[in-house]
Amino acid sequence: MSTRSTFDTERVVVDPQRPDPAVMARAGAVIRRGGLVAFPTETVYGLGANALDAAAVAGIFRAKGRPAHDPIIVHVADAAALPALVTAVPEVARRLTAAFWPGALTLVLPRTDRVPDVVTAGGPTVAVRCPDHSLAQALIRAAGTPIAAPSANRFSHTSPTTAQHVWDDLAGRIDMLLDGGPTPIGVESTVLDLSGP
Repeated sequence: MSTRSTFDTERVVVDPQRPDPAVMARAGAVIRRGGLVAFPTETVYGLGANALDAAAVAGIFRAKGRPAHDPIIVHVADAAALPALVTAVPEVARRLTAAFWPGALTLVLPRTDRVPDVVTAGGPTVAVRCPDHSLAQALIRAAGTPIAAPSANRFSHTSPTTAQHVWDDLAGRIDMLLDGGPTPIGVESTVLDLSGP
């Protein structure tokens, strides 16, 4: 992971329904090597990094100017990824993921030691969701790792619903922007904390 302060941001237009496998492979490689990729989900654009690479996730905080005490949602391809990230998947979480994943539902659960402190702001839980967006799914699969991704904007700015919003806020601060057009929902996911007894 580079700690550089300026980037030559690559902007690539991608069909959100049929993402080009070659473009997804390139973007996945950026994630695997510790870089930052902005991408659309069904809610808003996210700024992604390898969720299991603390240095890569630290890059998200630098690019956004985000305070370190603010945890980040981890995006996964499906519910099968949960056991690697959380210590237990309670029955209520199984029912919710079966009913609402992929979708705009984030679950907060006790985390495993595999999840770096920078993702959770040092807390005992991790927020996880499975996006219902073909391009986001293709990126997660191409990266081969869960992707930590808050909204792709400078801290305290409005969450972006178009690639142009991301470009205006983060060009020169990230490696790649996957332009998949406007996001269908345009607001953040619902968050349910299931970490209690």
